[in-house]
Amino acid sequence: MMTVCGSENLKMLGSGEPPLAKKARKEKARGKVTATTSSTEIMEPCLWREFPGDLYETVIARLPITTFFRFRSVCQDWNSLLTSQSFSQQCAQVKQTQPWIYVTIHGNANDGAIYDPLSKKWYCPPVPALPTELLVEPVASAGGLVCFLDSEFITAYVCNLVTASFKELPPRSVDFGAIGMTMNESTPNAGYKILCVSCDGEYEIYDSTKNSWGRSGRLPSNIKCPLDLNFKSQVVSIDGMLYFMHSDPDGIVYYNMTTGVWKQILIPAHPHLSDHTLAERGGKLMLVGLVNNSASTCICIWELQQMTFLWKLVDRMPTLWCLEFYGKSVELDFLANKGLVMISLRSRHKYRLITYDLSSKEWFKPPRRIPSYGRKRPWPVNGTAFHPCLTALV
Repeated sequence: MMTVCGSENLKMLGSGEPPLAKKARKEKARGKVTATTSSTEIMEPCLWREFPGDLYETVIARLPITTFFRFRSVCQDWNSLLTSQSFSQQCAQVKQTQPWIYVTIHGNANDGAIYDPLSKKWYCPPVPALPTELLVEPVASAGGLVCFLDSEFITAYVCNLVTASFKELPPRSVDFGAIGMTMNESTPNAGYKILCVSCDGEYEIYDSTKNSWGRSGRLPSNIKCPLDLNFKSQVVSIDGMLYFMHSDPDGIVYYNMTTGVWKQILIPAHPHLSDHTLAERGGKLMLVGLVNNSASTCICIWELQQMTFLWKLVDRMPTLWCLEFYGKSVELDFLANKGLVMISLRSRHKYRLITYDLSSKEWFKPPRRIPSYGRKRPWPVNGTAFHPCLTALV
């Protein structure tokens, strides 16, 4: 319509007629409304009814994920697309975007929020109504799914936060400790596995294709037990390997989901490192931590060197941001560690949310105001990064 109108104006000016007078803003606005109305009126139902179904799915699969929060309520056909095999194949062809971050809110752990780093906005979509009155928190994620655990460490749930679907996992024999999650294959619906390892060295694996816990056992004798697991550090999944951080001695224990083999790497930590977590960037293992000494208070990023198995410093928080917390007692919460790191920093009179892109090495501060909480300023206390996927089945 813009092209047609532009050509008509050119013809009018070329014919010797005086140029059109400027319209007032209100008149322009009326003109836009009229143009929009007329454009919708000429959309003939008989024409759009014959729109090819495969092309229809191709277009929808490439829409921004945020548009799908209202997707299921449009019509029955759109809702049924989420379980369609052809639509699942279309979604699999779309390049994976930056991971989103799901967080739980202080005092409202069952009312979380999602941060989209692309639009740099918070969203509060309807989350699954889990059948429990206990508080639940995200503990792991893989393939568009997020694993939740209740506050009494009794029951686990797996949810697709985009489609608001969930499944309660069956009871297990091993106490919940550190939890990691992997996909069986690269396709969304090939199933997933969840590994739970306790401090006394017992572990058990849940397989979604069997809907049961199995492959239980104990860590090998060469790994010191009881295992002093760092529960503040999130588990990292890279190519079917799950990495757990522990201390005394400082290092990493990791498990190969394919071979079923446990291994351990002893890595000395920074002498002034307090809170820290493992992270992942492009298949590489990273460490994010708070260095707190008499000289500075700063968030630092390290990368694990494959040859020496030592941490190499690769970046640190901007100096001006470090000065905000210098000399203060700081509490940290790590909310995401997959390609994108989100950190909650709190001192007595100051609170900051900080996000770090591990690939581009960019630091920025996301908005602290979350829409559904109005003027309140709640702070996230727990979270995980996940790749949103419309067709991931729980």
